[in-house]
Amino acid sequence: MLEGIKCSNIPFPFRGVYKMSFYKQYRNQSVINSDNFDRRRFNKVYNMSRSLQDLNNFEKPFPTFEPLLGDIWGALYKMSPQLHDGKHIKDELKTNHSFMEKILTDEDIERYREYTKLDELSSAIGTVRFGEKTKEWLEEQRQDNNKLDQSLRDIEHMQQQQKKQEQQDGAGQVNEQLQKALQQAMENLHNHISKELQNDRQHFSNMISQAMKETQQTKDGVKSLLGGTKAGSGEAELQKVPLREQIRLAEKISCNKHLQTIAEWAGRFKQIARQKQKSIYQNSIERSGVGLGNDIEKLLPSELSLYKNESTKLEFLRRFVEGQTMQYDTKGKESLGKGPIILCLDQSGSMHKLDYQSKGFALALMSIAKRQKRDFCYIPFSTKTQVYRFVKGNISSSEMIQLSENFLGGGTNFELPLYKSIEIINESRFKQSDIVFVTDGEDGLNESFLNEFNQVKKEKEFSVLSLVMGERIATPRRFSDRVIQIDDLNDEGGYTAFEI
Repeated sequence: MLEGIKCSNIPFPFRGVYKMSFYKQYRNQSVINSDNFDRRRFNKVYNMSRSLQDLNNFEKPFPTFEPLLGDIWGALYKMSPQLHDGKHIKDELKTNHSFMEKILTDEDIERYREYTKLDELSSAIGTVRFGEKTKEWLEEQRQDNNKLDQSLRDIEHMQQQQKKQEQQDGAGQVNEQLQKALQQAMENLHNHISKELQNDRQHFSNMISQAMKETQQTKDGVKSLLGGTKAGSGEAELQKVPLREQIRLAEKISCNKHLQTIAEWAGRFKQIARQKQKSIYQNSIERSGVGLGNDIEKLLPSELSLYKNESTKLEFLRRFVEGQTMQYDTKGKESLGKGPIILCLDQSGSMHKLDYQSKGFALALMSIAKRQKRDFCYIPFSTKTQVYRFVKGNISSSEMIQLSENFLGGGTNFELPLYKSIEIINESRFKQSDIVFVTDGEDGLNESFLNEFNQVKKEKEFSVLSLVMGERIATPRRFSDRVIQIDDLNDEGGYTAFEI
C-alpha cells in the first residue's frame, strides 16, 4: 500500500486494544448470513485496504465496528444477504444488528446492490463509504447524546482496564466481573443507538444514499483511468489489474480531488479517442471486404435487420452464437497500428492551469497505444525533463498516481524533449515513432540542432504533430510535419492526436 494515503489527519493506530479477549471473541461474528468463505474474503480485502483499517480510529472506541464493516461488505457483495433473527444475536452484537437492519431495509438498497453485488472493488469502496457515514453518524450522536457518549467512555475505560489486566496476568486471563460490566456497557450502547436510529431514520438514509453516490463516483474514476478506448472496456481492463492495485487507486481517487478531476478528463478524452479510432477503422474496413464472425460492432446492417425481425431473430441468434454472421473483415485493423507514440508535454509554469486536462489527454493517448500494442513514451518538459517508458502502453496504478502528482513548473525549453525523443527513437523498439508535441509557449532553437533533428527525422522515418495553444507557432513549424493551433486540449483541433 502507498504510505501516507489517508482521508484524515488521524494516523493509523496500534490496534492492540482491539486484540483483547473481548474483541477477539466477536471479530469474525456476523449478524447476517455470512459464512467462512465470506469472512475470509472480507479479511483479505480488509488487509489490502488502508481506508478500511483507518475506520477503526474512534476517539471513543466502538468495539464491534470491524465485524460491522464485515457485515456491510457482505450486504453489498453477497447475492442474497439476509439479517439473522435479532432474538438469536449475542448481546454484544445487537448494535451491529440495528445498523444492518437499517441498511438492509432501506428502500433503495437493492438499487445500490445492482452496482456492488459480486463486485469486489465496488463492495470494498462501498464498505469504506458506508463505514465512514456510519462513523460520522455515531460521532454526531455522541456529541448530542450525553448518555451515548458516557456509554462509549465506559467501554473505553473498561477496555483499558482489560488491557492492563492481560499485560499483568497474561493473555487469556479474563476478569469475569469486568467482562460482565463491559457486556452491560455494550447493552446500554445498543439501547441508545437503537433509539437514535429510530428517531433519526431519514438522516441516516440520506447518509447511506450519499455513500452510494460517492461509491459510484470513485468506481467510475477508476474505470476512467484504467479503461481503454474500446467501448465498455473499463470493467474488462479492471479484471486484468490485481485487486490490491484497484483498491489502492480507488483510495487515492476518493481522497484526492486532483486525481478525480484527471480521471474525469481521461474519461472524456478516451470517449473522443474511441470515436476517432472507430472512424478510422470504419474507413479502413470499407476496403477490406466482408467475413464471418460474431463481433457486434462489425456486423453488417443487413444482419442487424434480421435480428430486429421477429421471424428471423432466432436464426440470426443461432448463426451469431456459431460465429457465422456476416461482418466487416478485420484485416484492416492491423494496418492502423503504426510505430510507438512519444508525447512531449509542456509542463512549464504557464501550463499549470491545464494540468488536469493535459494529464487526462496523456492517459487517453496512452490508452490508444495500449489497445494497439504500441510502446508509449511520456516526456514532460520545462527547463528540465523526465522520461517515462510504458511498454505497449501498459501503466501500473502506482505509475498513474505518480504521473498525476508530478508537475515540473519553470520555463520552457524545446530542445530538451526533442533531444530526448531522438535518444529514444535510436532505441530499436522506438523506430518509426509518432511524436505528439504539446506546448503553450515559445522557445528558440539554433540552426545546427534543427538541421540535426530534421535529418534524423528523415532517416528514422518518424513524424511530429505539434499542438500549440496560442499564436506562437513559428518554432514548432520548423521541426513539425503538422502544426495545429488550439485554445486548449479540449479543442476540436487537439483531437487530431487521437488519429495517429
